[in-house]
Parts: sequence; C-alpha cells; structure tokens
Amino acid sequence: MYRSLYSNFNSVSGKLYIVPTPIGNLADITLRAINALKHADLILAEDTRTTAFLLKHLQIEKPLRSYHQHNEHKILDELVAQLGSGSNIALVSDAGTPGISDPGFLLLRQAIAQGVSIITLPGPTAFVPALLNSGLPCNEFSFYGFLPQKKGRLTKLKALATEQKTFILYESPYRLLKLLAELKQHLGAGRKASVSRELTKLFEENIRGTLEELETYFATKAIKGEIVVVVEGVKNQDHDGSDK
Repeated sequence: MYRSLYSNFNSVSGKLYIVPTPIGNLADITLRAINALKHADLILAEDTRTTAFLLKHLQIEKPLRSYHQHNEHKILDELVAQLGSGSNIALVSDAGTPGISDPGFLLLRQAIAQGVSIITLPGPTAFVPALLNSGLPCNEFSFYGFLPQKKGRLTKLKALATEQKTFILYESPYRLLKLLAELKQHLGAGRKASVSRELTKLFEENIRGTLEELETYFATKAIKGEIVVVVEGVKNQDHDGSDK
C-alpha cells in the first residue's frame, strides 16, 4: 500500500527533511519534495535567490535562511535547537541532493547525534544520469566529487591512476580543461571518459571519447554549465590502453 503524501506531517514535528531539487529541468521536482517544502517551518538554502526562484515557480511561500559552507559551523547549534523545539526544517541545495558535494553533512551529523528524526527524500543528483550516459561500466563505480584545488590534488590524481572502477568527478566549467589535461597526464591520453554538462536542460551535452579527444574538443568550445566527468577504471584497460 502506498503511504499518503501527507503521512509524515500528521502530528509529527521536529524533523529535518533533506529535499533534492532539480539539477536543471524544473519538471524533475517530485510530489513528495513539493509537499515537504510546503509543510516546512523553515527552508535552509545554499543560495536563497536560487531557491526563491524555485519556490515562486511552485507557488510556495516559506521563510528562507542561508545555509552554506561559510556559515554552517556558526549556525549549526541554533538550527539543531530549533529542530529540538519542534520545528520542521527542509534543507535544499542550489541543485541536486544536499550533502552530495554540497552543504548538509554537518547538519545531518549533528541532528543525528541529538536524536533528531531525519527524512531523506529521493530525487535528482547529477552523477547518476552522467554515469549512465557515459556508456562506461556502471555495475561498480566510485564518486569523488570535486578534487582538492591545491593541497592533496596531486596525491588524489596519482591515486585515480590506479582506480579500478569507473569513477566520477564534478568540475567547474572554468577548470574543465585543466582537469582533462591533468587526467591525461596521470592516466594516459587513451583512457576513455565522458563529459556531461547542462544535464536535463535544453542544451544538454554528453561527449564521449579518450581523454585526449575530450581535451581537444573542449579546447575550441565556450564551456558553460556544471560539469560531470566520468572516467574508465584501470581494470578495463590493457597495457596499451585498449579495452580488455
């Protein structure tokens, strides 16, 4: 039997709702996510302007508060106290699922430690469609999110050279060419990969090829949108870089 859309809200308070939001196409919002946003006492948003646009589209009016990497430590205790006093709080990021390369983990951990009920909704996240679109093996995969920009980056790149599973990275459009060049240097020019950008949007693009081919392709393009890079694991390569 299906549960009522409203069953979680009947005579229940003091819950933290983790609410995924569309990564591009607003039609990807779920009925359950809309319901959670409608019933929240407060919505925590990575960027209140982005979330305000979504709420206006959904015709939802709720108090908004900024929650991002620069203030999450400062307001953590206050938010947990609100949850403890009976407030229902919905946490969203700009796009996708909070906590997946976005703010959210600290609040989740602290809420769990304080015995607050956590309701995590399923919904959009960029790496799943990118992985499937890549055509690379997806029965096993590793997700690394954004690589460190300075300290630890070289160590991580060297480790990726021996990663056996298909692996997934996020990247800014402004740093994509740098990432492809570094991956080519450490993994080899012939390693297969794909780059997905503007997922679910009008100009969605999924480009597949070797790291060298991808670098050449994007070197001549104006790169826009959030980027997901999916790379073949070393176990699918033989010594000359071809498929086993």
